[in-house]
Amino acid sequence: MITGKYPSLRLRRNRKNDWSRRLIEENNLSPNDFILPIFLIDGKNKKVPIKSMPDVYRYSLDKLNPIIDRAIKNRLPMIALFPYTKKKKKDLLGTESLNENNLVCRAIQSIKKKYKNEIGIMCDVALDPYTSHGHDGLINSGHVLNDETIEVLVNQSLLQAQMGCDVLAPSDMMDGRIGKIRKALDKNGHQMTQILSYAIKYASSFYGPFRDAVGSRRLLKGNKKGYQMDFRNSDEALREVSLDIKEGADMVMVKPGLPYLDIIKLVKQNFKIPIVAYQVSGEYSLLSNGIKKGLIDKKIILESLISFKRAGANAIVSYYADKLDKILR
Repeated sequence: MITGKYPSLRLRRNRKNDWSRRLIEENNLSPNDFILPIFLIDGKNKKVPIKSMPDVYRYSLDKLNPIIDRAIKNRLPMIALFPYTKKKKKDLLGTESLNENNLVCRAIQSIKKKYKNEIGIMCDVALDPYTSHGHDGLINSGHVLNDETIEVLVNQSLLQAQMGCDVLAPSDMMDGRIGKIRKALDKNGHQMTQILSYAIKYASSFYGPFRDAVGSRRLLKGNKKGYQMDFRNSDEALREVSLDIKEGADMVMVKPGLPYLDIIKLVKQNFKIPIVAYQVSGEYSLLSNGIKKGLIDKKIILESLISFKRAGANAIVSYYADKLDKILR
């Protein structure tokens, strides 16, 4: 509540000079606020551009060290790994997700061997990179099965934890999977492995470029509205978060980001839990293409990222995370 009135109260006085504006800034960004997503691809000496995502690439494992070295130098706390799975390794059951020699498992082991705990590793727990139909779970008669899918997700989580993953991030939106994963982790000696739940993941049109990046876009049959949230709903989002906290989530995700700042604020006000916002591929590509075409100024990147902090996010998954030295200066 503002006490006082014009003319004795003039809010513009504090905005007069640069030093004064800096003095009263309410929200700011540092590298500590960011998670860098990295797309993986099989092979050697590969750096493959993703056409729908300007300046974003898929990397073979032998190309990761310079990226991680730079992330550590820039004091990023965590990276997130996402695999591009060859079509021949995809099947109806997503069995490649349980292969201890799959791309993500090999990446975790390689990174941990060299870097130990210098940087955290977040791993996606979901089946869509591995299924021939592009969905996040097992299918029967066109319906994504909940409980049967959870059984696979639990085993995938245990495998990634065993390999050394620090933060498991179930993005599948199956009911009850956080509790089942937490129980299995604790039972198998992984009590300190964190869970970042994609508690609020909307059925959004902003995911297209990401699906290109992991190779699931053209495979997807139907849509994901039967398990991802309706973008018209906000009360439902709070119910999702409440359930995941009770089941053992350490942090929660809101995805996408910019269109859902109101949801981030609602979650922060109601739960006071660490919140991660995902500035998803569609958001990134819209901004980057607009900048490249001269339609908007590059300063919009900082403006968009600050909005997540202002809404209440503790951290941001962003494809701009490896460009912070240019964005934050």
